[in-house]
Amino acid sequence: MERCRLFVFLLVLVWALVGSDSPIRADEQVHKAPAENWAEMVGIPELDPARSAEIRNGIAYLLADTQIRHREGGYSVFERLAYKVTDRPGLESGARLDIEFDPSRHKLFFNRLAIIRDGVVIDKLPEAEFEIFRRETDSERGIFDGRLTAHVDLNDVRVGDIVDYSTTYEVTPTVAKNLLFTRFSAEWSEPVGRIRERLIWPTKEPLNIRAVRTDLKPSVTKAGAETTYTWEITNPAPVKYQDYLPVDYPNFRFMEISSEFDWQPVVDAVLPFYQPAESFPADFEAKINDIAVRHAALEDRLIAALRLIQDEIRYVSLSMGSGSYVPRRPETVLASGFGDCKDKALLLVSALRRLGIEAEVALTDIDGGKALEQAVPALQAFDHAIVKAMIGERVWWLDATDYLQGGRAANIVPPDYGFALPLVASGAALEKIPEKELLEPTQSIEERFAFPMRVGEPLVLTVDTVYRNGDADNMRRRLASTSKAKLADDYLEYYNRSYPGIKSTAALDTADDRDLNVLKTKEAYELPSASLVANGLGKNFPLRADIGVSSMPRPTTVGRIGPIALGPPVHKSHKVTVTNLKARFTLSENADVHDPRASLRVSWSSLPTEFELEWRFRTQGQVPLEDIGAYLKAADSIERNSAWNFDFTYVDPVDRSSINPSGVGIAALVGIGIAMPVAIVAAIRDLDLPAETDERGALGVEVRP
Repeated sequence: MERCRLFVFLLVLVWALVGSDSPIRADEQVHKAPAENWAEMVGIPELDPARSAEIRNGIAYLLADTQIRHREGGYSVFERLAYKVTDRPGLESGARLDIEFDPSRHKLFFNRLAIIRDGVVIDKLPEAEFEIFRRETDSERGIFDGRLTAHVDLNDVRVGDIVDYSTTYEVTPTVAKNLLFTRFSAEWSEPVGRIRERLIWPTKEPLNIRAVRTDLKPSVTKAGAETTYTWEITNPAPVKYQDYLPVDYPNFRFMEISSEFDWQPVVDAVLPFYQPAESFPADFEAKINDIAVRHAALEDRLIAALRLIQDEIRYVSLSMGSGSYVPRRPETVLASGFGDCKDKALLLVSALRRLGIEAEVALTDIDGGKALEQAVPALQAFDHAIVKAMIGERVWWLDATDYLQGGRAANIVPPDYGFALPLVASGAALEKIPEKELLEPTQSIEERFAFPMRVGEPLVLTVDTVYRNGDADNMRRRLASTSKAKLADDYLEYYNRSYPGIKSTAALDTADDRDLNVLKTKEAYELPSASLVANGLGKNFPLRADIGVSSMPRPTTVGRIGPIALGPPVHKSHKVTVTNLKARFTLSENADVHDPRASLRVSWSSLPTEFELEWRFRTQGQVPLEDIGAYLKAADSIERNSAWNFDFTYVDPVDRSSINPSGVGIAALVGIGIAMPVAIVAAIRDLDLPAETDERGALGVEVRP
């Protein structure tokens, strides 16, 4: 009997998690009914002929109309879209519709489905057959939201036809039933004849309306107990998508509307669901008690509890229905062994409070958190839950969905989410999450190349890398999810691109100090003498900095109107030491690059048989529009100066008088390119050959940049 029950449970679980693409019966999911009387039916406009050249994929959008009206326990949303199929490619997408909805809070009605051909309306709704699919597009990330897609294929759609359809959603929120939030774009990336937004709301409940990068204002009319707000935009110019914009500078101008003017109603709507647990199952209770016994200091208890929940409770998000905003209770999470951000945050708060640490759940947004301070108050502003913990005056921001995070209370890295909203009974307000200042490189690489001492011996390369802070956390997680053998293969492939024929001579070695949050790796390689000679590497030996320069944003400036976001701050270093040389070597120019947002410092030193080169790279903040030209120039210089080639076969001449001034010296300079041995320069000067110098002493002996 127990085996049978287990089989049934597993069968249901497999259907829920794996069978997410299977069709579902449409009978009770999609209803066919006329639109309600409050929804206005407006005429379909013509597209501005001047926009015809900007039509993509054979679809010309004519009308996008959204209307919202308050109703008891929620609101209704009427949506209408009309578009014209202008050529053959448009038939592929124009003849099928996919409407997404959440059955836990949406009741979906198809009001209209028609083809307009040469002015004649052909009603397609009676014959339409809907298929319902549960696709779960984020299932690979452990996220299941339960949303469904209603799919219908239209018969006999032709080039030149206008497809005109409308739907109504009866929305009954699972939480925050009396709160409204909506948002619409005032411009599209494609031509559209008319954008229309209409909102009908009780007059006694004024709306908080925020216009972002637009002066668009609604027309406002009052009738009885309702006020109607209407926005209309006709033939807006298409907007070119811009990469790497800061979150507070969106691609499209938009309006956002909320029923609230402060954050307390948002908190009040969900706070009852976030009450900490006062008791735990016996096994978890024992773990909490063990933490209390082993750690007298509250700071140490905080880290122990965080690691317990980060490392032992895996991430799975069952965000169906109220699960989008309501956490599962800690005892349920512990019994299942998994939870999402809400679940794990509440469990961590419960554990911390049990250990004598003040803590509360806080809401934030992973991608848009840095712009939350500008948003109108709304529950939909958030997509993530973290924890605010306090010991005396000290505050920690903790992400329980992270795992294998290193550091102690003094050096743990806070999440880079910008702002968060703690769930408190009174005085709810956004709080800024401080950024950790990068006082030292978070990744430091040291490569040591030992050239052969004798003919036939290999070149030996050793690589030592130190990861700190956030980079140590990332590397620790990478090592947990990828075998050392696979990682070693990736590193070998990386070096083989620059040094063909190179071979690994030892297994990848790692050492992790999780408390200090420093992780070290060690690699060892040999390049056979035959490969060194066959590929001509000695005469053209590449030294390249692995410091993330290739990740610098470099978007096109054509039509750009916004700043460039550089992402989280970067601070990395890479040092190369080359030994067993026969001459001194130096750089032929000052390679430093200084820009307020991105900088590279290149330093070097030289001994008779050893050359050392080091890069330090930093980025921070965002690039204002007026400074983008200077930044892009700096980015090009940084990339150029992060890779150098040397002729390490050069030998210092013992008898300078034997050098042919028009032969060896000049040829060596040409062969070396952007780097040269100092000995050659000295020889040229002794022979009274003309030599130019610049202000930085590029041709001087032992001059450091």
